[in-house]
Amino acid sequence: MNRLAYFGLVFIVLLVLVALFAPWIATHDVGAIDLLARYKGPSAEHWLGTDATGRDVFSRVVFGARISLQVGLVVVVVSAVVGTIIGALAGYYGGWIDRVVSGYVVNVFLAFPGLLLAIALVAFLGAGLGKLILALCVIGWVGYARVMRGQVLKVREYDFVQAARALGARDWRILLFHVLPNAVQPLIVQASLGMAGAVLSEASLSFLGLGVPPPAPSWGVMLEEARDLATLQRAPHAMLAPGIAIALTVLAFNFLGDGLREYLDPRQRKR
Repeated sequence: MNRLAYFGLVFIVLLVLVALFAPWIATHDVGAIDLLARYKGPSAEHWLGTDATGRDVFSRVVFGARISLQVGLVVVVVSAVVGTIIGALAGYYGGWIDRVVSGYVVNVFLAFPGLLLAIALVAFLGAGLGKLILALCVIGWVGYARVMRGQVLKVREYDFVQAARALGARDWRILLFHVLPNAVQPLIVQASLGMAGAVLSEASLSFLGLGVPPPAPSWGVMLEEARDLATLQRAPHAMLAPGIAIALTVLAFNFLGDGLREYLDPRQRKR
């Protein structure tokens, strides 16, 4: 892997550790309001300053990592499992199953921008962490299904798959033990990129008031609370801290995904 991929891996490991040990890393109560400490800049007491209600920005950024990783992990796992099953069945059996899945269902989902469809689903379901995750899962499985379908279409024609079929192996055994192990590599890259998309989508929806409701320490909620003119003028750190956290997290997962794609593709690795 290249250096950027290693940077992404190191940053993600640190982010996971921060999320796991957030109660011990945070220096203040994330919900404690101190109106006398409003708009304070970074100091020894408040490492990243305070926001419009006197809450410690550093502590809220630390706990925001826990929310972002929770949303990303659940969305990627559920979407990958559902997309893998649907894509594998469509690619292996073909026929009307493939026409319905690839020709109708997948194309309908791809006809709409992902974030726009997520906004519509969350607006219909209502705000909340569980409903946000559900909406992102509904739109997230499509990418995994397309990748898996393409891989299965290629792998099912390999000689060892044809040999297993000629020996009388059942379809579920061929899929589980012969096709999927040889088609799963691109899903690893897709999952890494999917984590970046899920983190960014959670922050975007929370910023619009359709995700995690305030006063939860979500990075998107922090951006929304700091976007008014008074806060930007008096405490720009209240917006810069969560914004930089989102940017670095998305970049780290994208760098890792690009590195994994290069490492898992023998042709790119040879070049």
